[in-house]
Amino acid sequence: MHIHILGICGTFMGSLAALAREAGHRVTGCDAGVYPPMSDQLRALGIDLIEGWSADQLALKPDVFVVGNVVSRGNALMEAILDAGLPYTSGPQWLAEHVLPGRHVLAVAGTHGKTTTTAMLAWILDRAGLEPGFLVGGVPVNFGVSARLGNVEAALPGRGGRPFVIEADEYDTAFFDKRSKFVHYRPRTAILNNLEFDHADIFPDLAAIETQFHHLVRTVPASGRLVVNAREDSLARVLARGCWSEVQHFGARKEEPGVLRARGEPHDFDVLRGGLKLAHVDWPLLGEHNQLNALAAIAAAEHVGVAPEAAAAALATFENVKRRLELRGTAGGVSVYDDFAHHPTAIRTTLDGLRRKVGDARILAVFEPRSNTMKRGDMAALLPWALEEADLSFCHAAHLGWDAAAALAPLGEQARVLDDIDSLVAAVVRSARPGDHVLCMSNGGFGGVHGKLLTRLAG
Repeated sequence: MHIHILGICGTFMGSLAALAREAGHRVTGCDAGVYPPMSDQLRALGIDLIEGWSADQLALKPDVFVVGNVVSRGNALMEAILDAGLPYTSGPQWLAEHVLPGRHVLAVAGTHGKTTTTAMLAWILDRAGLEPGFLVGGVPVNFGVSARLGNVEAALPGRGGRPFVIEADEYDTAFFDKRSKFVHYRPRTAILNNLEFDHADIFPDLAAIETQFHHLVRTVPASGRLVVNAREDSLARVLARGCWSEVQHFGARKEEPGVLRARGEPHDFDVLRGGLKLAHVDWPLLGEHNQLNALAAIAAAEHVGVAPEAAAAALATFENVKRRLELRGTAGGVSVYDDFAHHPTAIRTTLDGLRRKVGDARILAVFEPRSNTMKRGDMAALLPWALEEADLSFCHAAHLGWDAAAALAPLGEQARVLDDIDSLVAAVVRSARPGDHVLCMSNGGFGGVHGKLLTRLAG
């Protein structure tokens, strides 16, 4: 089959492209913008990329066009596809029909931590010899690729098909399918990691997202397992609407019967169920959010037969995902990090993790409100709270429909707002001192700010 992917450089669609290529299909694709790490992965796989949405791509004559949710009506190529009556489908639907049938799907859902937890779970199953397939919305360092088919030949004794671990996004599927992506995946094991308001461009309120999460719960069989964060009132409300599967809660702050919890520091802790110690995790990751991610991954792996002790041993060698507090380099005595954080809660937890690592050293937070929700300004009031751990904050405010300076005013002189990348880089370089840590946060390429900072700091 020849598939042509519209929006191929997004993390999900790029991973789907990798799976299709591995399965023996011919894959081509197009996108408006191309940036690493996904563009590097696609080129390494020999997948031809076309810049832009020109209608002359119809001449490729693929068997089907696979349409990403970045595409909307008015897109030149999409309009040509519709006018010509050519076959098209969404990415999640193609995956559900061509990759997931016969697999034990383990889906990782939540507002935050999906990518990291998906990578953790895939690594645990891999180290246990289960040869899982996976699709991660990033590039796990342990694997070097964001997706693979895994072993599709043999079933697990008593557990059905070979495991496939997938990052389960609540964002809508496509312009013609407004359901959340994750309703297509039909998991037997589902992690509900956390749930708060996000994606204000498609959801009016938190209750609307809770409804989508309950649609996911409805697809898990009675023999399946839901792994649910015990700290989240929103998830309790989701389950109160109806639950037909086994539930394993995690993350309790104190001992509760049957609930997984952690005892110790985020980088060195015991895993307990109730009062019984099951395992010990000693690993390089930082932050309480990653401790919770680990508990979720351990509970999900247990459902396919991996003992918590074995899962904890695997986590000791887990190296996280690119663009998750990734050190990009050091110049002039200043360390520059890259992170995908874009929601205020993610910004806060990422800064907290770095603060635990660097102690009293100065942290300079450099960020752009790039997600659709942040561009709208729906969560602008939360930014001062999100940035509390930073000594200085620099906001790239180009193309925003709200006043970033006013939103950051509570931070006083600790916050600066700039409208272009070069001015931003210059301001950070003027402020940086040897021993500082510069944390760049964006869910996009951020204009290559990391490399520009390192070059200027070195000069």
